[in-house]
Amino acid sequence: MPDLVLRSVTQPGNSTLCDVHISDGVITQIAPAHTKTDAPTIDLEGRTVIPGLWDEHVHMTQWALAGARFDLSAASSAHEALGLVRAQITTAAQSTPLIGVRFRDATWADWPTLRGLDEATEGHPTALISHDLHCVWLNSAAAVRFDVYVDESGLLREQAAFDLTLALGQLPDAEVDVLTAQAGSRAAARGVVGVVDFEMTWNRDPWQRRISSGFDALRIDAGVYVADLDRAVDERMHTGDLIADTRGLLSVGPLKLLIDGSLNTRTAFCVNEYPVGGHGVLVVGEDELTEILLKAREAGLLPAVHAIGDAANTVALNAFERAGTIGRDNPGGTAGRIEHAQFLQAQDFVRFARLGVTASVQPEQALDDRDTIESNWAAGADRVFALRSLLDAGATLAFGSDAPVAPLDPLTAMSAASSRARSDGREAWRPDQVITRSQALAASARGRTHLRVGDIADLAVLDGDPLQVSDAVFERMPVAATLLAGRATFGAALFGG
Repeated sequence: MPDLVLRSVTQPGNSTLCDVHISDGVITQIAPAHTKTDAPTIDLEGRTVIPGLWDEHVHMTQWALAGARFDLSAASSAHEALGLVRAQITTAAQSTPLIGVRFRDATWADWPTLRGLDEATEGHPTALISHDLHCVWLNSAAAVRFDVYVDESGLLREQAAFDLTLALGQLPDAEVDVLTAQAGSRAAARGVVGVVDFEMTWNRDPWQRRISSGFDALRIDAGVYVADLDRAVDERMHTGDLIADTRGLLSVGPLKLLIDGSLNTRTAFCVNEYPVGGHGVLVVGEDELTEILLKAREAGLLPAVHAIGDAANTVALNAFERAGTIGRDNPGGTAGRIEHAQFLQAQDFVRFARLGVTASVQPEQALDDRDTIESNWAAGADRVFALRSLLDAGATLAFGSDAPVAPLDPLTAMSAASSRARSDGREAWRPDQVITRSQALAASARGRTHLRVGDIADLAVLDGDPLQVSDAVFERMPVAATLLAGRATFGAALFGG
C-alpha cells in the first residue's frame, strides 16, 4: 500500500488533534497535527479513529442467507407467527421452500404445532429457523422433501436442526458468494475489519474461493469444527496461521465444539430445572471434552467451547482445568475460549482468569433474551450475561454477535454492554452488570482501545467520540470509513475513491 497520512484525527477520550502516518499498511507514526510530510494526506476534520472492530463469533453464510429470508422476530405467539407465514405463502414461489428466520418461542403462551403450520402453508414446503439456530419448525411437506421425521410439534432440535439448516442453505456457490459479499460490505460499513466465522462446515475452502474471486471486505478467521479435527491435524492447520494465496485475509480460526444447547430451545444444560421441565442437554461430557482439549492443544488449535447453561459452563471449565494439569511442569489451565458463557455459577467467574479462558460473549443477546431469561432462569438471572462480574473477576472478554442470532454490528454490542438498554423506552436490564465503553471497545478490538505505532492499519473512522457521545448516538454510532491495512473498505469517497 502507498504511504498515507490521516490528518486532524482524534483518538477516543482525547480531543487533541493528531496525524496518523501509514506506510505499507502499518501505522508508522502518530504525530502532532499538520506535521510536515510529502506523503498523500486525507483531512479527517477532527473525526475519531479507533482500532478496527472484530466480531468474534459469526455464522457468516447463515447471516448472509438470513437477509434473503422473511423475519419472524415480531411474532409474540405461535398464532402470530402463523399469520406472518400465511402472508408470505400468497406470494412465495412454488418451486422453492419458504424459509423464515428468528422466531422466539420460549416466551410464547401457545405452542408450535405441525398441524398449525400445515394448515397455514397448504402443502407448500416451509421451514422456520429459530433465532438461536438450535430449532427448526417445519411442515409435513418440508419433512417429506428433506426426508426428516417430525412429531406433532413440527420441531427439530439441536443436531437435527443444524443438519436441516445446512440443507436449506445448499444453493449454488455463486449465489451464496454474492450474498456473502454483500454481508461483508454491510459489516465494513459498521467499522468491522474481521470476523471469526463459525459456519458449520469445512470452512476454509469456501473462503479461499471467495477471496480468489475478489472478496476483500474483511479478514476471516475460519473456525474448524470438532468433526473435522482429524482433517485439520492431517493438514497441519494451526490457529492463527495465514492460509496461502488469500492476500493475508484468511487465517485458521479456533476449534469449535458444542457441549450443550440454547436458552430459547430450553436445551442449555442447567443446574435447576426449566419451568417446562428438564435440565437441558449435555452432548459432550467432561471426560470426553478433556480429551478433545488435549488433542487440540497438541495440534496447535485454540479450543472454543460452546457452553450456555450454568451446569455446562462448569463442565467446560472443569475440562479446561483438567487438561491444563496433564503433561505440564506447572499445572494450570489450557488456554481457550468459552463461546457464550451466558449463565454461570457464582464460583465459576474467577475461574476464567485463573485458567486463562476467554469469555466470548454476545452482549446484544442480553437485551433480546431478557424476557426469556426472566421466564426460564429467574432464580439466577443476576448471573446471566454478567459482564461486570466477569471483568471484576479478572476475565478477558471478546465480543461477538452470533449473527444471524443478533446483527453483525460490534458498535451495537458495545452499546448493549455499556448501557444494558436500548432506546425503546424500556428501563435498563440488570444495570449492575454494565461495563465502561472503553472496556467494551477493548472487547471488540482484540484488546485495543487506541491506535499504536507498529499496528496494522485496520481502522474505523467515526463521526463522534465513542467514549463521549450520548447513549442514543452510541447505539447507532455513525461510521465514516473503514480501512483494512490502510485500504478503504467503506467510505472510499472520503479518501477520494
